[in-house]
Amino acid sequence: MRTIKLGMPIFLILLSLSFLIGSMNLPKANLGNPNGPLYFPIGLSAFMLIFSIFYLFQEWKNINRPNMDIKLLLEGRTPKLIGLTVLYGAIYALIFERIGFLLSTILFLGALLFTVNGIKKAVVNVIVAISFSFLSWYAFSVLLGVSLP
Repeated sequence: MRTIKLGMPIFLILLSLSFLIGSMNLPKANLGNPNGPLYFPIGLSAFMLIFSIFYLFQEWKNINRPNMDIKLLLEGRTPKLIGLTVLYGAIYALIFERIGFLLSTILFLGALLFTVNGIKKAVVNVIVAISFSFLSWYAFSVLLGVSLP
């Protein structure tokens, strides 16, 4: 339990430090204030680092108290749903460029909806997956003029 409670703040500290280091290595602007493009990412990274440190201290202070949220997260079908969602997301990322936005999004949403809702709501799952994918494609391609793969 201690590893779980302290793992997330430590991960967030490392993530914010990497963003901060990456932000400091951004190129300077050729026009105007040369440091202008650096202010926002450095500020955001520093803000994230400060709150991650506060989060670590808060979790350290309550290290021996049981956390019911973590216990509930590890029970029932929640771990299976999280694992399958991550797996579906990885497959979606792999097939997105190969088969395009529309078909890969229909497959991704369909898989997620069937995982969450089950086979009993198959008609609703298919309608939602297809309609959301087409509406998203229409909004980006036609209305906004953004080219999708």
